[in-house]
Amino acid sequence: MVATFPAPYTPPEALLADLRTRGYAVLPPRDVHALCGITAEALGSLAASWNDLPPDEYLRDGGRYRSRRHACFTVTADGVTRAPHRAHYQPVDYNALHGGIQRWFAPVDDAVATGEGWRAMLASLGACLREVRPVDAWYVEAHQFRIDTRDGIGRPTPEGAHRDGVDFVAVFLVDRHAIRGGETRVFQADGPDGQRFTLTEPWSLLLLDDTRVIHESTPIQPLAGREDGGHRDTLVLTFRAGGFQAEG
Repeated sequence: MVATFPAPYTPPEALLADLRTRGYAVLPPRDVHALCGITAEALGSLAASWNDLPPDEYLRDGGRYRSRRHACFTVTADGVTRAPHRAHYQPVDYNALHGGIQRWFAPVDDAVATGEGWRAMLASLGACLREVRPVDAWYVEAHQFRIDTRDGIGRPTPEGAHRDGVDFVAVFLVDRHAIRGGETRVFQADGPDGQRFTLTEPWSLLLLDDTRVIHESTPIQPLAGREDGGHRDTLVLTFRAGGFQAEG
């Protein structure tokens, strides 16, 4: 029997203080709705798009467990603008498994990326994070992920505990279906302290200061008696000042 630890939710009034002092904060869905100015129904309507994610063709461990879409945006005080589709690139220093290559993923559907809820979410998070680190523009990469257990195990972070090479990372749990595992772990980048917990509520949110902490999620497996498999859906948004990560 493996213990499951509940998410250490941050009171809304402590969100900025937690990001500044410990480098991360966790919000339950009701506080995500308030922060992003979006209803539960509007967020829930986005979830269906996770049923149409093409396979990730770049997995170097030989797995077939990850599907995804990708899009880029600039977020300023004046609004949200979708950038031309581009490759996702990470240096090897940040991703030893998949770094150093240009990975061209299928784009996030226009109907999703232009939706009022999606844009409100990006704008609101951008404004919140400017309170912690003032910038003129955030360069945001959005990743829709589905990790499945069709082959018995799925790995949300096959690269292990890592940083993403950005300023902030937002990880939304969109859905958990017929799985166990998928524990979130957050560690100090320059110290021994860490925390482990499991996000279980759809549209709960983990906000990370990527300059101060490293993170990972443990593998998932199907629940006993559910050999048809299960999945874990997440939306990951990375916020970077100065431009998108690029080769060179």
